[in-house]
Amino acid sequence: MSKDQKRFFLTEAEIPTQWYNIQADMKNKPQPILHPKTKEELKAEDLFPMFSQECSRQELDQTNAWIDIPEPVRELYKNYRCTPLVRATGLEKALGTPAHIYFKNESVSPVGSHKLNSALAQAYYCQQEGITNITTETGAGQWGTAVSYAAKVFGLEAAVYQVKISYEQKPYRRSLMQMFGAQVIASPSMSTRAGKDILTKDPNNQGSLGTAISEAIELAESTPNCKYVLGSVMSHVTLHQTIIGLEAEKQMALAGEYPDIVVACFGGGSNFGGIAFPFMRHNILEGKQTRFIAAEPASCPKLTQGEFRYDFGDVAGHTPLLPMFSLGHDFMPANIHAGGLRYHGAGVIASQLLKDGLMEAVDIKQLESFQAGVLFAKAEGIVPAPESCHAIAATIREAQKCKETGEQKVILFNLSGHGLIDMTAYDNYLAGNLHD
Repeated sequence: MSKDQKRFFLTEAEIPTQWYNIQADMKNKPQPILHPKTKEELKAEDLFPMFSQECSRQELDQTNAWIDIPEPVRELYKNYRCTPLVRATGLEKALGTPAHIYFKNESVSPVGSHKLNSALAQAYYCQQEGITNITTETGAGQWGTAVSYAAKVFGLEAAVYQVKISYEQKPYRRSLMQMFGAQVIASPSMSTRAGKDILTKDPNNQGSLGTAISEAIELAESTPNCKYVLGSVMSHVTLHQTIIGLEAEKQMALAGEYPDIVVACFGGGSNFGGIAFPFMRHNILEGKQTRFIAAEPASCPKLTQGEFRYDFGDVAGHTPLLPMFSLGHDFMPANIHAGGLRYHGAGVIASQLLKDGLMEAVDIKQLESFQAGVLFAKAEGIVPAPESCHAIAATIREAQKCKETGEQKVILFNLSGHGLIDMTAYDNYLAGNLHD
């Protein structure tokens, strides 16, 4: 292995055949999810009307550490996996840091982000059950794009409720979803009772992920042979994303290093858990001391300022009650450009891990995130998604600490997506029109 090598890949045979379920190894399991009406502990069959049956079972599985990836899904993964692990030598040089910085580049997927890892799995499970239609919500549009593509691959019809502010800010993401054949509706809309109620109270409401979830679930429940799929927060989604960290483990071994710090942006927790949980199992089982840092927007700080409690995952209260750090299911975040992070709560696994001190959280202001994204683009030639910029900003903070102390720490972060369809946001930043 050349000491100058900076990109690390696996062979097709080395792509993981199983996802990792950290719940099985957690000493303190997440508190039970509760039925929204009875307030009793949820059973898998309670979720069958909403999710595919297999995803419902995965959601509540706290026993099996390893879940087989269906072979048709793994074959589709091979179209873009493994994704590169890259030594960010350009960024290291720009910062003048002794830290070794690596990033897992999930932006190379067909839809430009990590979201496809779970979209393909969820669409496959729906198809296997004979489902013909799926609905979902999306903020920035990365998840909606992934679902639209996955639906087309498996012959399903998709309807996507996109948060209105992102629907207006990111027209090309909307175009991508439509290109793949999905119907895209700005949320809140007049097509559901939840949307009508919100617009009656506030005709200029710009929407939130909680609002869009309410509409998507309502449509799924009122449409024959239709299921709801979602891109974050729930445990089965994070499970599917662990292929990121499982690959990164093998790739870090090729690089001859092991991360002291793992960083990812945080909206609901899927890409954070995806890269962090496979490494975290070594902390839990073997006593390793890797730090795990979730980088969230300062305008939506559920981890750093939220309260741990049972709360709904959506505005209208359609979802089960989740034990999570939350700002309140009716919280309306500021209209930041990192639309994928504008969510009021954290997934139940990440919430328990934060309570137990196994992970940390930092909040990043919008201008700091874009400053980091521009520096990364100059140093590495990749324009990151506004969401990913939060992870880069947190990485830069840690790398600068290494510069001050002289420590040569190994930092790994997840580049969850590219920002080539987010150039309007960068235009606004470069023109000085963005604010914290």
